[in-house]
Amino acid sequence: MNSGTRVVWSGLAACVLASFACAAEPDWLDAYNVSWNSPSEFCSGNMPLGNGDIGLNAWAQTGGGLVFYISKTDAWSGDNELLKVGRVRVTFTPDPFQRNAANQPRPFGQILKLRQGEIEIGAGGPGEHVALRLWVDANRPVIRLDASGDHPFEMNVALETWRDGQVVVPGDDRQLTWYQRNETSIWTNTLASQGLETLIVPANDPLLYRTFGGRITGTNLIRRSANELHSEQPAASHAVAVVVLTEMAPRLETWLDAIKRQASEIQATDWEAARTAHRAWWHDFWNRSWIRASCVDPQKRDLVRNESRGYTLQRFMSACAGRGAYPLKFNGSIFTFDGPNLFRPTEPAHADERAWGGCYWFQNTRLFYWPMLATGDYDLMQPFFEMYRRHLPLAIERTRILCRHPGAFFPETLTFWGTYGPGDGLRVDGADPFAKVGEFIRYYWSGGLELTAMMLDSYAHTDDRAFVTNTLLPVADAVVTFYDKHYARDAAGKLHMAPAQALETYHSVTNPLPPIAGLTFVLPRLLALPQDLATAEQRAGWTRLLGELPPLPKRTENDKTFLIPAETYGEMRNSENPELYAVFPYRLYGVGKPDLAIGRETFLRRRVQSGGGWRQDPIQAALLGLSELMPSYANLLGPQGTRFPAFWTGGGCNWIPDMDHGNSVSMGFQTSLLQTDDGKIYLFPAWPKDWDVEFKLHAPANTTVECVYRGGKVERLVVTPESRASDVVNLLNP
Repeated sequence: MNSGTRVVWSGLAACVLASFACAAEPDWLDAYNVSWNSPSEFCSGNMPLGNGDIGLNAWAQTGGGLVFYISKTDAWSGDNELLKVGRVRVTFTPDPFQRNAANQPRPFGQILKLRQGEIEIGAGGPGEHVALRLWVDANRPVIRLDASGDHPFEMNVALETWRDGQVVVPGDDRQLTWYQRNETSIWTNTLASQGLETLIVPANDPLLYRTFGGRITGTNLIRRSANELHSEQPAASHAVAVVVLTEMAPRLETWLDAIKRQASEIQATDWEAARTAHRAWWHDFWNRSWIRASCVDPQKRDLVRNESRGYTLQRFMSACAGRGAYPLKFNGSIFTFDGPNLFRPTEPAHADERAWGGCYWFQNTRLFYWPMLATGDYDLMQPFFEMYRRHLPLAIERTRILCRHPGAFFPETLTFWGTYGPGDGLRVDGADPFAKVGEFIRYYWSGGLELTAMMLDSYAHTDDRAFVTNTLLPVADAVVTFYDKHYARDAAGKLHMAPAQALETYHSVTNPLPPIAGLTFVLPRLLALPQDLATAEQRAGWTRLLGELPPLPKRTENDKTFLIPAETYGEMRNSENPELYAVFPYRLYGVGKPDLAIGRETFLRRRVQSGGGWRQDPIQAALLGLSELMPSYANLLGPQGTRFPAFWTGGGCNWIPDMDHGNSVSMGFQTSLLQTDDGKIYLFPAWPKDWDVEFKLHAPANTTVECVYRGGKVERLVVTPESRASDVVNLLNP
């Protein structure tokens, strides 16, 4: 460590224990910081932290020091499970987290500081106080811990292994290195079982020899045992750095050399300069957008505050895990931990465990990314888009083999390299290769259309032509081609979708609404792209297919017209409302559009009425302008029984934290404030009139909208660029 790491910051102790904030001026984010005044007894009382790729679950434990699990977005096992990288325990002598001689708790304060992307902890009374600052460098693959006290103290850093395959490297007495390495892989067998033998190139195996681990170094630390570093002598300050690396390494020595080199480069970086740059990243992130709502009515004050804080914490967690090599995982993200098991309540869950396994499920994953358009977090969207772009060649080959026609389909659930999960029941031979695929996903391919819709929205926001050429158009054209070639036409020349299903809910249908709505929504937008971005042949094909689409399935009863899940459908097998996909994600009915009454009637008749987990009621209600319902959804962003208030349980749909839950409700929150359509910007389309709010959100054409609404009036409105101000329609104050 260089001398820049030897920092004693006087006043941090009083800061943590007294005010939980050091800022010279009040910061609006301080209201949403999470603070505790006692250590946690177990792992379930942890706080999340991360830099977009490396994540922590960190907790101060009574009598157990500071403990944190380390995770990484690309730490995949040979069986396609996303694992923890390791667990580290930092203890101190004397121990400020232990009760005193009278068995009374010592003074304690812990705070997650959102603006800084750091956790601060202060523990112990005068003469025994230790102050800790923990952060995951926003710009480098390293976890950093500063520790200082008002007295010299000893520190011990222990790597705790619990899983077969975790190896601690012997040797150097001033560092501790460990790794896990995949010596086996399911990749080859998975491709072979799905008829994709032509794609088997051993060098391309994404699992075999994937090696992940870390290297711990620190000031004044020396190896005490195989798994421990200990301070050579007591000191008033200590610093620890944990470098984390995942690499495909056919030779273990390659990984060992790489992490040694990476650690050396990071050690050469001035610690304080790195922290300044780290804080600058988070400062810029929070200045991209915000929503802070309040209410003067004392009966509603906590409800509105909880929604604002929940929204902010969910965005923080997405940023902590959303800049890695692979997209966010819906079933716990990289923040799984030891604790309650939602699916087997009598059995505890371990930190590597998650329901629904390692595959990505499109219907769940998408809900993290839709809200990022309004927040302007376009960088966080790229791993999602990039994964499907990488999948495209495999998807085209799969379609050719299984369906015997061009185009590409993406199954609802897939591995991070693009196949169905192993053992899914695909049959390459036979009249219907999907006949033995699980019935909930057998003919569920419409995620590709929603992906196209999201990509089109991303382009509308950023005007990134290279993105259109390299990602959007290749994916969109292949997906549209699949629908064009896969289904026959009826006697009227219209597309006849059968066999088909409507999401996971109706398994045997004709002409399901989601893909019809998807094609109806994306084809005109593809045709509206600049002329030089698509070929004449593509445009002719899109135009023809648009004219061949069947109508959206509807029904009329007692002079009320409403949408239905499909032209024909049977038993309901899951808890989704496919008919409302014409509201979201395919915005064919809503505020500012014709036939709003049809959309609202459909919503009122929905069979599943819930906003928890991956369900979409808050989003669809907001898009339909149903402001009277929005307060009822605010409750969903309140604490749900976990110590960290944004570790959503989501009604037991996925896992803890349920990333769907926080993002679905958050998007409803956004969409009640701002919607865009056909060049218009609608303010407050579903916002409760008695809620005050300050917000900054993003809109198409590189536009931002900043607004202060208080006491029923807009006090401030700034639209950038100014030329877009004329496009704003204020629906609360017409």
